[in-house]
Formats: sequence, C-alpha cells, structure tokens
Amino acid sequence: MQLFSLKTRLSRFDTFAAFAEAFQLSERDLVITHEFLHAPFMKALDLRCHVVMQEHYGAGEPSDVMMNSILGDVKGLVFDRVIAVGGGTVIDIAKLFVLEGLEDVVQAFDRTIPIVKAKQLVILPTTCGTGSEVTNLSIAEITSKHTKMGLADDAILADDAVIIPELLKGLPFKFYTYSAIDAFIHAVESYVSPKSNPYTQLYAKAAVELILDVFSRIVAEGPEYRFQRLEDMLMASNFAGIAFGNTGVGAVHALSYPLGGTYHVPHGEANYQFFTAVFKRYQAKQPQGRIQELNALLAGLLHCGQDSVYDRLDLLFGQLLQKNNLRFYGMKREEIETFADTVMQKQGRLLANNYVALTRDEIRDIYQSLF
Repeated sequence: MQLFSLKTRLSRFDTFAAFAEAFQLSERDLVITHEFLHAPFMKALDLRCHVVMQEHYGAGEPSDVMMNSILGDVKGLVFDRVIAVGGGTVIDIAKLFVLEGLEDVVQAFDRTIPIVKAKQLVILPTTCGTGSEVTNLSIAEITSKHTKMGLADDAILADDAVIIPELLKGLPFKFYTYSAIDAFIHAVESYVSPKSNPYTQLYAKAAVELILDVFSRIVAEGPEYRFQRLEDMLMASNFAGIAFGNTGVGAVHALSYPLGGTYHVPHGEANYQFFTAVFKRYQAKQPQGRIQELNALLAGLLHCGQDSVYDRLDLLFGQLLQKNNLRFYGMKREEIETFADTVMQKQGRLLANNYVALTRDEIRDIYQSLF
C-alpha cells in the first residue's frame, strides 16, 4: 500500500511580482483569478498573459455551467500553462482546464472521456483552507444532478504550488475563518482515515497545532491578529492538503455536499455545520483507536479532558463564527431523508475514508440532529 506521495513542487515568494519574474509569465499563460486580486497585485505588472476573471461567470462555488462558460470563451486561445490565483473556486476550475480535449466538464466528472493532462498547472492559493494546491481533486456542483461531484486524478495535480502571504491580506475575516476551519477538518479527517499513516499524521498534526494556536490568539487579541500569522495559516492549510491528499476525507465532507449543492452554502461553512456531530458519532461507535490519539492531541492543545474536546472545539469556533442549524440555509424537513439517500448513493468515494462506517440511518440521524 502506498503511504505517501507529493508530486507538486512547493515555492514561496514575498510578492506576486517576484513570482511573476521567477516563473517568467508570458502570453503562453492563462491566468484564472478575480478582479480584486488582479487590480492590486497584477495590473501594474502589465503582464501579457491571457486573463480570466472568474466572477464574470457567476458568484459562489464552481458549477458545471460556470466552468463550461469559461471553457467556451477560452477555446481557441493558445497557452501552455494554467495559472490559478484564487481560492477553492478558481483552483477547482483551473484544474479542469489542463485536460486534453475537454468539451464539457461533466464528461470529466463522469469519466466518459480519458483524463489526460495536456498543460502545466501552477496554483497560488489566496485562502487558507482548501489545500487544493497540493491535491489531485476538483469539486463542482453538477446542476443536472443537484449535488457536488469530485474528480480525483493525478492528471489534475499542480506542477507547482506557490505560497505568497500578501495574497491573503484582503480575505475578509468571515471567509478567512471558514476556510481555516475547513483546513482543520481536512487535517482531522485525514488523521483518523483508514489510510492514515505516520507520514500523513505528521502533516495533519502540524496543521492542527498551527490552526488552534492562531485561533486561540485571535480569540484573545481580536481579528486583526490574523495578519501577524498569514504565512502560518497558509502553511497550515498546505500541511492539511498534503495530509488529506494522501488519505482522503470522509463523512463530514460527504454530508456537506448535498447542503452545499442544493443551497449554495460555501464549502468551508457547510463542513463546519457537520464536523463535531460526525466526530461525536465516530467517538460513540469506536472510542478505542486512532480517534483516541486525536482526542489526546486536541485535549492537550485545548487544555481540557479528552471526553470534552468536541464541545470545546464548538466553543472555540463559536467565538469566531456562529454555527447555524440546517433550516437556516433553507433545508426542508423532508430533505433529511433525501439528503441521507444522496450521500449513500453518490458519496461512496468519501465514505470509504470514514474512521468507522456509518449506516444510512446514522447519517439521517446526524441531519436530523442538526436540522
């Protein structure tokens, strides 16, 4: 069994300008980004790249409709590299654009075409949550199926991941916190995954320690403290991405996908709603095992007993952002059953990474408890 792989080169620069010079950006590059990032960091450089502004194609997380609209507009352009400068939406889109012969992204998600890499991919994350710069995964809402789907294939791995702390400065506190909680969930889901091993645990543990330290200091000193630790949080997200890129994530993500796909709840926010409920269920079903190791780690960092770590995490995260019931997003009571069915039918890839197996009724009960 393969234990660990990291095929992406990692680089770090102080500024986007230094990156652009080192990577010799040119007219042979397609840059996918946002106007709010292009204006302060790229415009003055007068780069000759082809540039796509993601928000021109719709708001929110990526969908097949959004991706195909961009695909249509770049058809005919000649480029050798795709440069993603953004958060999860931009990165998930960019990963599909390196594939050979892509006409409709649904074909890739359904794997009805060969998944073959034709262009180089360079990713510059501007949030501190996805870790997607080092994973072989792209997620999109497939509108015809009313759920999110994932494409996991090494063909969409980044050739280069580049960390630039200044790109995180403009991220509003709410999105910063949701994305960092998402990174935390990546780390802990990886830690208890059946594929977890000493190599992935090193990265997961490092991510957990950094994120909880930064969060605790923000609670004590206020939101502005985050600007002192931008690089630390980018590194934590990267560590978590390396960990779950090798082990996968499980039920927290699986349960969040129907909510996110149906009600367009941002990925990190959706995961936040399910995290402790899923882990409490794991704890109840199998208290002895890797979750015991995780609980001991969390208890030491949170200064509490192992039996109260998930309540303590709810308290800590709740001091940063409000946790909502599922009704808040528009979910209907009858969807408790249909969402449970959707998870069982469409998210087997993720459920295989659970710490322990969850039945359809147990998944329904989690939805019910959070409704």
